Amino acid sequence: MVPLSVAWDDIGGLVDAHERFLAGSMVESDVRDSVLDSWKRCRSVGLEPHRLLVRYTGDVALDERFRHAADPVLADLTSSFADASMTIALCDGQGRMVERLGGDRQLRDRLDAVRFAPGFDASESVVGTNGVGTALAERGPVYIAGREHFADCLQPFACAGAPVRDPLSGRIQAVLDITCLRDQGDPAMVRMVREAARSIEARLLEQADLRERALLAAYRRADGHARDWPGQPDGLRPDLDGGALGRIDMAVLRAKAEELIASPHRTLDEVTLPSGRTATLLRRQVTGAAGETGVAVEARVLGGPRLRHLDMAPAPGETGIRAAPAGDGRLGSAVRRPAGSPVTHSTPAPQAPATTPVTAPDGEAAGAEGWLLLVGEPGVGRLAMLARRRLELLHDASVRIGTTLDVTRTAEELAEVTVPRFADFVAVDLPDSVLRGEEPEALGGRTALRRVAIRAVRRQPHNLYDVGDTVEYVPSTPQARSLETRQSVMEPVLTEADGWIAQDPERLTPVLEAGIHSLITVPLRARGTTLGVVSFYRSLQPDSYEDDDLSLAQELVGRAAICIDNARRYTREHNTALALQRSLLPRGRSEQSAVEVAYRYLPAQAGVGGDWFDVIPLSGARVALVVGDVVGHGLHAAATMGRLRTAVHNFCSLDLSPDDLLTHLDDLVGRLDRGEGWAAENSPDSGIVGATCLYAVYDPVSRRCTLTRAGHPLPAVVAPDGSVEFVDLPACPPLGLGGMPFETVELELAEGSRLVLYTDGLVEDRHRDIDAGLDDLRAVLAGADRSPEDTCEAVLDALLPARPGDDVALLVARTHSLGADRVAQWDLPSDPAVVSRSRAAVTAQLAEWGLEELTFTTELIASELVTNAIRHATGPVQLRLLRDRALICEVSDGSGTSPRLRRAQSTDEGGRGLFLVAQLTERWGTRYTPDGKVIWTEQPLPGRCR
Repeated sequence: MVPLSVAWDDIGGLVDAHERFLAGSMVESDVRDSVLDSWKRCRSVGLEPHRLLVRYTGDVALDERFRHAADPVLADLTSSFADASMTIALCDGQGRMVERLGGDRQLRDRLDAVRFAPGFDASESVVGTNGVGTALAERGPVYIAGREHFADCLQPFACAGAPVRDPLSGRIQAVLDITCLRDQGDPAMVRMVREAARSIEARLLEQADLRERALLAAYRRADGHARDWPGQPDGLRPDLDGGALGRIDMAVLRAKAEELIASPHRTLDEVTLPSGRTATLLRRQVTGAAGETGVAVEARVLGGPRLRHLDMAPAPGETGIRAAPAGDGRLGSAVRRPAGSPVTHSTPAPQAPATTPVTAPDGEAAGAEGWLLLVGEPGVGRLAMLARRRLELLHDASVRIGTTLDVTRTAEELAEVTVPRFADFVAVDLPDSVLRGEEPEALGGRTALRRVAIRAVRRQPHNLYDVGDTVEYVPSTPQARSLETRQSVMEPVLTEADGWIAQDPERLTPVLEAGIHSLITVPLRARGTTLGVVSFYRSLQPDSYEDDDLSLAQELVGRAAICIDNARRYTREHNTALALQRSLLPRGRSEQSAVEVAYRYLPAQAGVGGDWFDVIPLSGARVALVVGDVVGHGLHAAATMGRLRTAVHNFCSLDLSPDDLLTHLDDLVGRLDRGEGWAAENSPDSGIVGATCLYAVYDPVSRRCTLTRAGHPLPAVVAPDGSVEFVDLPACPPLGLGGMPFETVELELAEGSRLVLYTDGLVEDRHRDIDAGLDDLRAVLAGADRSPEDTCEAVLDALLPARPGDDVALLVARTHSLGADRVAQWDLPSDPAVVSRSRAAVTAQLAEWGLEELTFTTELIASELVTNAIRHATGPVQLRLLRDRALICEVSDGSGTSPRLRRAQSTDEGGRGLFLVAQLTERWGTRYTPDGKVIWTEQPLPGRCR
């Protein structure tokens, strides 16, 4: 062994890292992860480096079986250190020292001074970071030197420790430690102590093999056991002319035999095999010559064809007992297992012997066969049964956890899978950021978590926190330590875990009294991020948690963590897309009085889509109603929807007719499909867009509605009497195909009619044909004169499932009319003399409406527009005033040319009239009609007249 320089203690700033850690500074880059985790655990239980209270127990001992395996290994290890100042410590599974060997007088005196001696407790929670306690806490080999020790008094030493496990149960039975002075330490000590621990484990396994052979020999010496079966004739011998027992049948037999061995009060079991035959298993007590006690299980199979027996030996490296027919003198012998392999005591799929037919109790003939199936200890049978159950639990967890992309539901699935098969009470705690889909912050002590899932065998969860409660763990609790160190924590005896009950003594003391006795906490970690913590409690199950349980809990939580993280990421993307889509949808109701509207938008459970709707006020008190649907889901569909909605608004500002507007929209979608948009050629957002649209314009003066569609479902019209008709619009292709004109339909609607526009997700899904959906919609709409809000509620309640598979947009508009008392119009000849008469008519009409305040500006506007129409246009001229939410003045003529606003020069004789109109009005514009055009203006009404 090559001594290291004392300077090793200074590498990476370790000299002052301990002080900086105690002061609360970050020391991650200066300290090994295992040491830093140990320091955090020591701090969480309140240890003080300069003051320790070491417990002493005077009767610490290990059982004779373990000492018989360990003594030769310790003797060899001690002799190898004869020339080195090294001491060897053997501690029990709780970290209490049983024996200390070797070392010179100086080293022994210094170890005695710090109470590193037999009887004293060296566990990490008592004396801080050290080879014994940290190896026990880490459940694996460790090396600690100098200032890596948490306690000041241990820093002059270097030590290496490793746990020693029972090879059958996997439980830590002892801890082996090598200690020397700091300047003589070497990391190679870890390899030496690990090899010594493995040697002890191998000797323990050899003892199990010797016990097996002794039990098998005792079984072989038993006389007449084959004739002990009820109803079996003497002299039964196998018939070698038959078939072989299948592997599946043998697997079932082995599993049932293991359960029989593990059950102390059962001696007989009857099993129905997958082949349809019936097997009877008999459990026998076996005692060896040296007093070894164990159990043998014999099997007899009844019914079905006769079977052939082949005396098969296990394959090389295989475990088990070779089977032979009971009483034929060819009983198998024990097969040596590789060191460290688990004991199952099962046969390697032997062939069952055939027997002479016997008469069953009901008089029917049946084939009976008997042979030795298993031999071993009841405890080993229990371990084999537990191992199989753990595998079954892992399989079920892989199937049942993560069936949805919902964080809360995934946490609930973890709890459902593990109760009651692994725990009697399970709690899953996550930060609110994970529930919102955000990146979780660094979790540690005093981090506020939300209890999102619990599952308990009993109806009441033992006075623990309930779902929805905020949980803030104090640093001493296993949960806080688990979050801090990012490692699992097991408390086999919860009554001894003072840090756990410190969370809330008043609340948790009754929990212990109710029977909860064991706890495992596992951090939910996925992709390097801690998402929360899971707590597994046992109360009704008598067995405390063991190392195998800890490994199983880590595997279960690891699988669940990946599913929860996937759900979190999906939630984030879904919320992002939903926020984008909602930001692109209308906010509030548009200011217009042509229709009373109500609308609903429901995103799909599978992802945000591209459905949208709009209510757009137009000139002349008209209103446009739009519903559209972009194919697909996700951000791309939502972004495309936003572009199309913006385009519709822009086209509406031009006062295009419905068919012209869809023609322009169709051209835009075609250009997006051709890659002329913002998506890159190879981007996942590129490709065919695909969209449908329904566009309707309603005029409250004429009560006429003009509709057109592009591949969209038919709108419904509900008359005031409750009758429902679907408007028979021509079936034009969806947007983006191009080449086909869009046709319109114009109809007159009675006041109070309801126009219902929707996307296909409302009436069609994979479980319902669109015709059936339309029939259902007709039935819901018919009858009572509901308001638009009530109509939306009734339609969604009747037609939508709880979790719709597609987005749904629904728009219901109840029509109003602008009565004759609010409309005035005059047909004017093309004569300049009528301008003065038009001003007089406007003045009189405004006086009748009580709008005298607007007389001057309205006279000027009407005079300018009528003059321009007479001078520059052709055909008949019409002046119209509408009193709606604003005062609307319209002048129409037969010309297709539109005036434009310009800045007149000081020398120009004209060009200022339209400029004045723009300054005196709130809005103005031009819309084209089949017979010409209309120049319109809007002025806000006085406050008292609105």
